[in-house]
Amino acid sequence: MVTYNRLWETMRKKNVTQYRLIKHYGISAGQIGRLKKNMYVSTHTIEVLCSILDCPVEEVMEIIPDSALPGPIIIKVDSKAAKST
Repeated sequence: MVTYNRLWETMRKKNVTQYRLIKHYGISAGQIGRLKKNMYVSTHTIEVLCSILDCPVEEVMEIIPDSALPGPIIIKVDSKAAKST
């Protein structure tokens, strides 16, 4: 899973607001929304953000391995109970 939590921290440290990204650098409000929701954005967008913030990609995004996320919930069904209904 990709998260952009580091982006917000980097922006805070460099005094760059979401408004500035939109109005001065042409980043769309839709892209900002996608970043807030940790949704897919293109590598071009990541490159532009790194250029604006003058930082490496590690200060914009983080990859969390799926193994660190909680697994699926497994529900065990009693086959005898299921047959009796």
